Amino acid sequence: MNVTREREVTEAFVALASSLANGYDVVDLLNSLTADCARLLDVASAGLLLADSGGVLHVMAASSEGTRQLEVVQLQRAEGPCLDCYRTGQAVSVEDLAQAADRWPQFVPAALDAGFVSVHALPMRLRDNVLGALGLFGTIAGPLKPEDLALGQALADVASVALVQDKAATDRTAVNAQLQTALTSRVVLEQAKGILAQRGRLDMSEAFAVLRGYARDHNLRLTDVAQAVVSRALAPQHLIDRAGARRTSPT
Repeated sequence: MNVTREREVTEAFVALASSLANGYDVVDLLNSLTADCARLLDVASAGLLLADSGGVLHVMAASSEGTRQLEVVQLQRAEGPCLDCYRTGQAVSVEDLAQAADRWPQFVPAALDAGFVSVHALPMRLRDNVLGALGLFGTIAGPLKPEDLALGQALADVASVALVQDKAATDRTAVNAQLQTALTSRVVLEQAKGILAQRGRLDMSEAFAVLRGYARDHNLRLTDVAQAVVSRALAPQHLIDRAGARRTSPT
């Protein structure tokens, strides 16, 4: 690991530790985790699937809108590496997706169309509980280095701890309640993104950036800002105008 990458990895874990110690918005934290994976690992993008109390997976976070849509394809078609990873609790690595068309006949063409040619899925676990899966998508065929897989699993482990908010939590009912809260927050975020996208003629990635920028500028939780937009307690146009002012203001 070179000095620059080592520093970036350290900074990522310091930021995560600070968030966990000082209170955090789980949706914002998990989106940051997927962005860190895409930035720090030898992959192009990352997505995170989370299971509800019935064992049904949902898209919780993604480093790009394209990745989010590909994760949705896995769920809609009920096939793919992240689903296999969740079902078995074991990592799934496919160095060349073109060779896995028989295994996932609907997922593989969608992934290739999106520009991804390799995928690695890592389990999110808390002791014996499998909470979901972290998908790492590459645009180059080949294996991930062992140190990249280890770092990816470490980030997935941090996400698991963040989701339940207590490393000692072993009661499945309590864990399910924590996960459902996180999933509900994600639904509100998607609704707010949709409102901003429609009002400001933005794509979903731009809408997310507007929400996150406003939350961070005002030291607010991302999900609280999203809820305010959905309930109309916070005017969507106000956020859009502020984001525009930020982009045009001199640095």
